[in-house]
Amino acid sequence: MRKNIVAGNWKMNTTVPEGVELAKAVVAASAQVPAEVELVIGTPFTHLYPVNEVVKGTRVALSAENCADHAKGAYTGEISVDMLTSVGCQYTILGHSERRQYYGETDEKLVEKIKLALAAGLKVIFCIGENLEEREAEKHFAVCEAQTVNVLKNFTAEDMKNIVIAYEPVWAIGTGKTATADQAEEIHAFVRKVLADMFGAQVADDTTILYGGSCKPSNAKELFAKPDIDGGLIGGAALKAEDFIGIALAF
Repeated sequence: MRKNIVAGNWKMNTTVPEGVELAKAVVAASAQVPAEVELVIGTPFTHLYPVNEVVKGTRVALSAENCADHAKGAYTGEISVDMLTSVGCQYTILGHSERRQYYGETDEKLVEKIKLALAAGLKVIFCIGENLEEREAEKHFAVCEAQTVNVLKNFTAEDMKNIVIAYEPVWAIGTGKTATADQAEEIHAFVRKVLADMFGAQVADDTTILYGGSCKPSNAKELFAKPDIDGGLIGGAALKAEDFIGIALAF
């Protein structure tokens, strides 16, 4: 049985004190959420240690928003996977559309990052998704297939036990456009078929696929009711504990 996961991606938001208070509010409200739903919060690097002190021993898991593609060395400004595990991280988010778009992250670089993360014992939330131009050109299936295959062909069925996929319709993030639940389900089902072709039906059925579009308490129930949508990677709504927990309650 695959997990239902609601993961928050805070991006470059909140100061450290604000982040600690937000984490405290999420932990305090987490008892309302059904036990079968895993809660994850992804914070900026500066927040990881103090936020871990808040979530340690609770049902809320801690994620980083990225990691370096090298284990250690003269890479000024980078954060290694060992640094992440040393402050309590259980997950890292990799391949986010903003990292691909603004920082030129390639499939090759993501392969290295995922290999390092898995070797360090981290679970990976691996992001895929098409932009507006690709969606309007009806290339969304091809784009999502290529992003999935080009990276995950380098991993095994055993590795997939620690990889979660997040589908981001990039065109629906902060644009005012919205992916319908049917559009989201269509891609989720397609990606699951791609995984079945790569790794077999069992791995595909066991892999959690999250929706990473504009997910809010108002549309989460409709999204999560779809058979291939196993939760969400939440951006803006994760910055308010009430909204984040409200999304998790959609299960």
